[in-house]
Amino acid sequence: MASSFSPSSSSFFHLTFKNLIIVCIILITTANPVLGSYYYKSIFSFGDSLADTGNTLYNKPNADVGRLPYGETYFHRATGAFSDGRVVLDFIAQAIRLPLLPPYLGNSNKDLKQGVNFAVGGATALDASFFEDRKIWSVTNDSLGVQLEWFKQLLPSLCNPSSNDCHEFLETSLILMGEIGGNDYNGPFFQGRGLEEIRTFVPDVIKAISLVIKALIKEGAVTFMVPGNFPIGCSALYLSLFKSPKKEDYDENGCIKWLNEFSVYHNKFLQKEMAALREEYPSVKTIYADYYNVAMKFYRSPEKLGFKGGALTACCRCKDPYNCNQFFQCGSVDGIVCDDPSTYVNWDGIHLTEAAYKFLADGLMRENYQFFFPENDITTTTAIGRNQAL
Repeated sequence: MASSFSPSSSSFFHLTFKNLIIVCIILITTANPVLGSYYYKSIFSFGDSLADTGNTLYNKPNADVGRLPYGETYFHRATGAFSDGRVVLDFIAQAIRLPLLPPYLGNSNKDLKQGVNFAVGGATALDASFFEDRKIWSVTNDSLGVQLEWFKQLLPSLCNPSSNDCHEFLETSLILMGEIGGNDYNGPFFQGRGLEEIRTFVPDVIKAISLVIKALIKEGAVTFMVPGNFPIGCSALYLSLFKSPKKEDYDENGCIKWLNEFSVYHNKFLQKEMAALREEYPSVKTIYADYYNVAMKFYRSPEKLGFKGGALTACCRCKDPYNCNQFFQCGSVDGIVCDDPSTYVNWDGIHLTEAAYKFLADGLMRENYQFFFPENDITTTTAIGRNQAL
C-alpha cells in the first residue's frame, strides 16, 4: 500500500533551501577535522615554562611556582604549572579526550602510554654549554637535548624498540615541540646583551629544534606541532625592563615594536626550517602553531575579548607600572593577586593566565592559526583534534 506521507505534509522533514544550507554548514563545522583521518592516542610534550606542568617543581620543591596563587583557578592548588590554571598543552589534551599530561620527573612508576610532559621551566633549545661559552647564565640545564634523552630512556617502557612496535605506537602520537626557544633569548636580553648579538643566536636555536625533530622522526614520530614565539614586546616583564621615553618605540597597542620584530624574525626562520623538514620527510605532518598572531588578537582588543583587566599588566603583581619586575616572584609573600584572573592576559609578568591560554588554544584549533605543509605548498588546517568546545 502506498504511503500517505509526502514531504509537504511534514514540518519536521520539510527543509527550505535556506535551512538545508544551514544544516550543511553545521555538519561541516562540527565534524571531526583531524589531520587527515588521524586519531591521537598519546601526546608527548617538550618545551619550557609555557608548557611545564610540574617538572620544575620536582627539581626545585621550594620554588614559588609550587605555592598558591599558582594553580588557583582550575586546580585550586599549585601543580607546578606557571599559570593560575591550565596551559595550552592541557587544553589540547582535553580537546582530543586524553588525560592531562603528567610531568616526566617523579612519575617513573606511572603508566605513561597516553603521554608525558618533558617541558621544564627555563629550558632552552640550545645546550647549556652554548651559554656558558658566552658567559650567559641560564635557569636550568634541562635543555631540549636533555628532554630528548629523557624521551629515549622512557620509550622502551612504552613499546618494543627491537621490533616495529615503537613506530606503530608513535604513529598515533602527537608531539608538541614547545614553545621552545624563548629562553635562549630571555636570558641574554635580561642580562643586557645587545639585539644584534642575540639575533646571531637564532639560526642555532632553529637548528637545535630541527635536530630534535629529526631524532624523534627516526624513533617513529610522524606528527609534530611546533609553536612559534610570542610577541615578547607585549610581555609585561619586557615592557617593564625596556621602558622607553620615545613614543615611536611603541605600536598602537602599547607593545615595543623592535622586540616584536625580533619574535617575527625567529618565527620566519622556524617556518623556513619546517618547510625544509617537510621536503626531507614528505610523510611527516609538520604543523606550525602561530602563537604570535593568535596572541596579537588579545593584545589588539583585550576588552572586546573579555580581558577587561588588561593585556599588558600582570594579574599577580607588584608595584611596577606593568605590575612586575625581574626580581618579583608571584608566589612570594609580597605578591598581590588581582580579583579575577580571567579578565587578564598576563599572569605573572612573562606567563599567561588560564583564560589567555584557553583563548590561544581555541584559536589554534578553530581559527586557522596553525599551518602544515602538504605536498606542494603551505596551507592551513582548522584543527588538530576533535572540534569541540573547550
